[in-house]
Order: sequence, then structure tokens, then C-alpha cells
Amino acid sequence: MNQDNTDALMPFTLDLTFDEARRRTEVMAALGPDWDPVAALQGEDEAYALLYSGLDAEQQRTYDMLVAAGVLPGEGPGRAPSH
Repeated sequence: MNQDNTDALMPFTLDLTFDEARRRTEVMAALGPDWDPVAALQGEDEAYALLYSGLDAEQQRTYDMLVAAGVLPGEGPGRAPSH
């Protein structure tokens, strides 16, 4: 068999648009009508603030160093580490 013979190859394409729309519909249905994305984000912000509250001086220095290095996210919108 000649492995360099690309003329015999058939193009293969797969459109996942319908499946992605169905998946998103199922996710929204699973979340239910009472899901409040704003409240969910506020809860995440509160949990994040609580996670890093009450640090002693050494812990705070380590936290600040990790934020400056981009390992941990800092304060502000789109809080995500840079690495």
C-alpha cells in the first residue's frame, strides 16, 4: 500500500452545530427556571473573598507573591490566573 497516495483519501467533515445547540438546551433545562446567574456569580465572589480572608502576615505575603506571579487570580473582573 502506497502511503503517499493522497488522491484516494475522502474528505471527512462533521458539523456539531446541532449537537452543541441540543447540549446547551439540556444544560439550561437542567439548571431549571429558578437559576439566577447573577446570584451565582455573587455567591462565587463571596466564597472567593472568604477563602482568602483572615490570612496571617506570612500567608498574606505568600498570597500577594502568587498573585503578582500570575499563579493566583487577583481582585477585579475576569478573575483568572494568567498561567
